[in-house]
Amino acid sequence: MNMVFMQYHPRLTRLQFVAFLLVVVLLSACNGPGTKPGGGQQDVPLFTVDPFWPKPLPNHWLLGEVAGVAVDVEDHVWVLQRRILTEREMGAVAIPPTSECCAPAPAVIEFDAEGNVVQAWGGQDTTQQWFTSEHGLFVDDNHNVWVGGNNVKDDVILKFSKEGKLLLQIGEWGVSKGSNDTLHLGGPADIAVDDEANEVYVADGYRNRRVIVFDATTGAYKRHWGAYGEEPDDSPLTPYVAGEKPIRSFRNVHSVNLSRDGLVYVTDRANNRIQVFQKDGKFLREAFLATHTLNTGAIWDMAFSPDAAQTYLYIADGMNMKVRIVLRSSLEEVGTFGHGGRNAGEFGWMHNIASDSKGNLYTVEVNPGKRVQRFGGRKGLE
Repeated sequence: MNMVFMQYHPRLTRLQFVAFLLVVVLLSACNGPGTKPGGGQQDVPLFTVDPFWPKPLPNHWLLGEVAGVAVDVEDHVWVLQRRILTEREMGAVAIPPTSECCAPAPAVIEFDAEGNVVQAWGGQDTTQQWFTSEHGLFVDDNHNVWVGGNNVKDDVILKFSKEGKLLLQIGEWGVSKGSNDTLHLGGPADIAVDDEANEVYVADGYRNRRVIVFDATTGAYKRHWGAYGEEPDDSPLTPYVAGEKPIRSFRNVHSVNLSRDGLVYVTDRANNRIQVFQKDGKFLREAFLATHTLNTGAIWDMAFSPDAAQTYLYIADGMNMKVRIVLRSSLEEVGTFGHGGRNAGEFGWMHNIASDSKGNLYTVEVNPGKRVQRFGGRKGLE
């Protein structure tokens, strides 16, 4: 290119030529990953990891598998973790102690915006019955903390006060009676609360295949539905095959999220899809992402961008170890960031994702990462 360009521009200096190349590169970047098909420009957000968030935990605490994250109305970040550590990692609590470090942190931890621990509580060593495998966390506008679990007998969700006082139990420990039972749950994976309607939505998706809704104060049953808004079916599923016609059943309802305009977004993890409903369960649309992904699937959790229109969905893709950026209006993927690794900004199995009012993202990882990370957001110029 250098020789050709100089041939047609014999008076151009080398410095001018370098400047020209720089302009070409910048113009090319304007048509990069953030450009919508058809030529429309779309400013896809950019994210940079904050390697110093959160601050070191007190008391020699370590995180185990982190299986829930939520941001409350004060932009405090809450995480839920399983306290699963190796023998070497728990030397300080061995009998007798084998080392100065470390000890499992409590199951529920509240951080302020700067990454300081505000409080922590919960776990199997507490006086009340607790989960064997924590899964799913939500903090409502009244500072109530909702927690779920997905192990064999974890068929409940629990509602706590901010300080950890038990307020409500929905479901019964170790009792699951299928996807059309209105009193019991079956491995609830995630929780979302509609504060205005005083309703709690549960992604009841590890043994059941549905979304189910209860009164957020009394726990009384309201309604439930399966994939496409149909009655859920617990018949055996055929294996997922990329490219085949989508099945009419959820495989793994892994998260449920409520948008400001009254829509319900559900991630069907092992089917690599998002389904969108009205609050009464009427099916609206769906989208498939990374359909080549097998095993546990690509679509694990989602968060909304904080702008008034909630323009973007941020998808935690645990199997491919990246964040997918999706336009909420069309469910079209317009960007990604991250890849597998153990350094800051990289991911193991990213299990959950949440956003705060300033546009920051928070990701948490089960094995092998066992950590929470913050990514500062800003508007892209791609």
